Amino acid sequence: MSTVYARRISGLAAAAALTATTLLTSAPTAQAAPPTPVSAATARTYLGQLTVRAEGSSSGYSRDMFPHWSTVSGSCNTRETVLKRDGSGVVTDSSCAATSGSWFSEYDGATWSAASDVDIDHMVPLAEAWRSGANSWTTSQRQAFANDLTRPQLIAVTDNVNQAKGDKDPAEWVPSRTSYRCTYARMWVHVKHHWNLSVDSAEKSALQSQLSGC
Repeated sequence: MSTVYARRISGLAAAAALTATTLLTSAPTAQAAPPTPVSAATARTYLGQLTVRAEGSSSGYSRDMFPHWSTVSGSCNTRETVLKRDGSGVVTDSSCAATSGSWFSEYDGATWSAASDVDIDHMVPLAEAWRSGANSWTTSQRQAFANDLTRPQLIAVTDNVNQAKGDKDPAEWVPSRTSYRCTYARMWVHVKHHWNLSVDSAEKSALQSQLSGC
C-alpha cells in the first residue's frame, strides 16, 4: 500500500470518527415520552400481584394532600420538566416556562403548539391513588408519587382530554386513540405495582382485557 493511500485511508477513518462523535454529542437528550412501561407480559404478572379490594372513600382527599410540581433543578419544576421532555423543539425562558414547541397528545392524537393547551396528566390520578391506599401514606410519600419522573406516571396530553379523564380508572375511561390503550394499561399497572396500590374488581377486569390484546 502506498504511503499516500495509507494516509488517505487514515484521514477518512479519522473523519468518520469525528462525524460519529459529533452526532452523539448533538443528538437530542429529550426522549419525547414518559419512561417506557413494563412489557405486557410483565404487566399481566404485576396485575396478578396487586391487592384486589373495593375502592376506598374519597373522604379527606384534597389535591393539597399530594404536593405537586416540585422543583426538579434550578427554576424548573416537575410540570415544566415533563413539558420539555414530552415536547419537540421546546424553548424555555429564564424561569423555565415553555415559550414555544409542539406537543403530541398520545391520548387523542392531537398536536399542540402552545403549552397552555397541554396538561400534565397523572397516569394514576391523585384521587384514585388516595382511594387505593395513598390515604395512609405520609405527605412525603404522596409528594414523591405526585412528582414521579422515574415511572410512567406523568405525561403531557390535551388539556380537555385530561379533564374528561378526571380521576377515572381504566374501567371507566381509556384513551380514544385505540393504538395507545395497550401502552396505557401497561403504564397504569406499572405505576400501581411500584406504589403498592390496590385495584378494584372492575378495574382489574378491564386491565386484564386491555392487556390480553397487547
